Amino acid sequence: MKSLNNQENDRIQINNIDEENWINHYEQLWYNENADETTIQKEDFKKMKVIAIVLASVFCAVSAQFPNGRILEPPVPHLCAQRVIHERTPDGKGYFMSWRDANLRGTEEDWLGARNYCRQRCMDAISLETSAENEWIKQRLVNENVKYIWTSGRLCDFKGCDRPDLQPVSVNGWFWTAVLQKLPPSTQREQNDWSETGGIGRPQPDNREAQQGGASENCLAVLNNFYKDGVNWHDVACHHRKPFVCEENEALLKYIRYHNPQLRV
Repeated sequence: MKSLNNQENDRIQINNIDEENWINHYEQLWYNENADETTIQKEDFKKMKVIAIVLASVFCAVSAQFPNGRILEPPVPHLCAQRVIHERTPDGKGYFMSWRDANLRGTEEDWLGARNYCRQRCMDAISLETSAENEWIKQRLVNENVKYIWTSGRLCDFKGCDRPDLQPVSVNGWFWTAVLQKLPPSTQREQNDWSETGGIGRPQPDNREAQQGGASENCLAVLNNFYKDGVNWHDVACHHRKPFVCEENEALLKYIRYHNPQLRV
């Protein structure tokens, strides 16, 4: 089993004025009209900053891939309170599997649609940050005969991705959007779970669809033996529709709890 536990806790940094404006906008959402900054706990403010950076960075990523006006949705208080949890891991984190839900069975979403369904419920598409989590979800795909799922994985393809440390982007530019954590370089095969083959017989990620005249494969899916290659990661064009797994997002839960103290979330 490959080890994902030694990933760098490297975050995608926000370095340009457009994204900074988004950060400033979302910071203001944390203040009530009459709130004084001194009344806000420092830890809350730190977590608020994380949310702001996530929202700002991924807004740019979404805009790059979906120029038709679709946006990354904010959490909705009553949906967060009513979120369905199918399983919890030993650390207490809850997960939702779209194919297990009676209302969604047979329904598939594109990458942005999957994230938005999750985010409205204070969750996000799953980020496979450790070997244990990766193997845990892979086993469920095998046991329940699920062909593939979306993750929050994304290739950096928006403003700011020309940073030297992200070059070449196809190797160093993959990250988990839900937590803004970089993946190890795709060439470090022992530190990730990219498949060794795909539609044209090349190791993943291979951007196959773009090479064949289609869309760029900028999103990360887990495929269940789709190419007779076991259960592994593949780069896939973000417009494809797939089942998905939502993972509780502590930052979004914190945000909703802060603004809705009367709501049990």
